[in-house]
Amino acid sequence: MIEPVLSDDAFLADVRRAAGDPSAVHLWWLGQSGYLVQWRGKHLLVDPYLSDSLTKKYAGTDKPHVRMTRQVIDPARLDFIDLVTSSHAHTDHLDPDTLRPLFAVNPSLRLLAPEANRALSAERAGINPQAVLGIDEGQSVEAAGFSITAVASAHEAIERDEAGHSKHLGYVFRMGRLSLYHSGDTVRYAGMAGRLRELDVGAAILPINGALPERRVPGNLSGPEAARLAKDIGARVVIPCHYEMFEFNTASPKPFVEECRRLGQLFVVPRAGERWTLSS
Repeated sequence: MIEPVLSDDAFLADVRRAAGDPSAVHLWWLGQSGYLVQWRGKHLLVDPYLSDSLTKKYAGTDKPHVRMTRQVIDPARLDFIDLVTSSHAHTDHLDPDTLRPLFAVNPSLRLLAPEANRALSAERAGINPQAVLGIDEGQSVEAAGFSITAVASAHEAIERDEAGHSKHLGYVFRMGRLSLYHSGDTVRYAGMAGRLRELDVGAAILPINGALPERRVPGNLSGPEAARLAKDIGARVVIPCHYEMFEFNTASPKPFVEECRRLGQLFVVPRAGERWTLSS
């Protein structure tokens, strides 16, 4: 079992320490695709998976979800969260066992999710569907001090509901002069890089567990593909995610690192529970 750099009390103490530097944006990787973002005293959770719901669900089946990294923090201890976002409806990005404890300890918490998933998001969180802040590709909203623009993601393909709303989204978060793109699960599709270049991405968080020559895991970028997409969109720095959570669905960051170095693309490879700071 991989131990987080910081967890439990030590993790919370680091979040409190970081609050003393309000000019910067602080990020903590929570495992899988989950991140905690702190800016100007506000706290954003992106695609948090802070439970063992999938391990329990698939125990004894032919698809065991064996956890690789110990949980960073109990969501019931995160009583300072202002906004939580979900990129799509898969449980490791929209987890009821994470969302319900969060809403129990954060009475003013807002949930941002694809409009296509509004009803399911509300059900998973245990809240009224009207309380979900629905968004679709190309739209921008302001929530909890963050400016957020939605970009379509292709979880193998771009999918839409009957009303034409995208089921999978990435988000560009703007925080003063800084911007952060979190793709959710995606592969590259025609026009994606151009759209993201227009949005002037500073840091990009991209999955790396996708299609590798030696095995086929659909729906996500591989490490080298993530490095090339970051370079093509002009991201100042790229950060990998979606690895070291489940044994059946992970990837080594090494091919990602090698391609970043070949391209001259600045990168950071985080460890669970570790803080990284963006500064203008």
